Amino acid sequence: MTSSSDRIAVVGAGIGGLALAIALTRGGVPVEIFEQAPHFRRVGTAINLTPNAVKVVDGLGLGDKVRDTAYRPTHRVSRTWDTGAETSRLEMSRAAEQRYGAPQLTMHRADLLSALEEALPAGAIHLGKRLIELTQRPDGVVLTFADGSQIEASAVIGADGIHSAVREGVFGKETPRYSGMTAYRSLVPLRRIANYDVGPFIKWWGPTQQSMLISFLINRGEDLYIFATRPEEAWSQESWSSQGDIRELRAAFAAYHRDVRDLLVECEEVLKTALYERDPLAHWTKGRITLLGDACHPMMPFMAQGAAMGLEDAAVLARCIDIEDDIADALRRYEAVRRGRASTMQIVSHENEFLRTGIDADWVYGYDGWHAPLS
Repeated sequence: MTSSSDRIAVVGAGIGGLALAIALTRGGVPVEIFEQAPHFRRVGTAINLTPNAVKVVDGLGLGDKVRDTAYRPTHRVSRTWDTGAETSRLEMSRAAEQRYGAPQLTMHRADLLSALEEALPAGAIHLGKRLIELTQRPDGVVLTFADGSQIEASAVIGADGIHSAVREGVFGKETPRYSGMTAYRSLVPLRRIANYDVGPFIKWWGPTQQSMLISFLINRGEDLYIFATRPEEAWSQESWSSQGDIRELRAAFAAYHRDVRDLLVECEEVLKTALYERDPLAHWTKGRITLLGDACHPMMPFMAQGAAMGLEDAAVLARCIDIEDDIADALRRYEAVRRGRASTMQIVSHENEFLRTGIDADWVYGYDGWHAPLS
């Protein structure tokens, strides 16, 4: 086991970074999180936690708290954009719990983040800490922040997202690639919806790879979340809080099935963002520094595996640190265990064919980060 005198620095207080810090703290490993944002905000709208992600949350001891604010979709359904014909239907809820050991949960992203934050001891998260430099030494890593402060840690975990400063500091500058797609997000209160099947998670497959629309309930089933993508070459603003034009969204999906068109009539506000991606990395680790989550494997949202992969990373990395005497060996083992699966998920997410037809989800949903082999 890594020495309890080791102090691990996690850069980034997103879902994966917080989950890792909780797991390490529970294992007696000192850990601190450094987040560049000056304060936490209730950003984002919804998150779809598939069973493999829920199993990690359960292992952190947060399952009951997360379930209290979530909704359990009855099925995962694929429908064709124009005819509405079903091309796949996978039973979820109780059936997923029996098959995979956990259900699918759909919820507000902020509720998940709050549950993770509250599970950490006071003082574990340092806000307003924008990383500007990493200096690696034989016995540790020095982190320098924009406010002039420095700290030294035994290891650094870059969990700071697709624009990771840790990734750039270790592997050099590389700009994420615009996917040529924009995404829209909206919430509609359930009371305003009629004649739409709200119980399942539904994916409407569009006429092109870039066009699709997803709907599912969140907030204990009180609101229907809508997420849609379409090709758009001329717009590349990346912000999850930018206001979009609801008329533009309706026009983009005007040829879709009547159920979709009727649903979009009920949308009053919409947020819009450009979608960016990166190719799989050849390496995540260098000495006492490694990457986690979107910092090393950002992916298209078509499989709902972005946050899930970060949660799986956290469980596996915590286990590797627990069994290895040397922190650098632990980081190398973690990369060896995780890189193949995460890279495959990036590629399959980009292709956007998962569960269009058929119901072969076991390879995704059946994974258990707490019990997967570490060799």
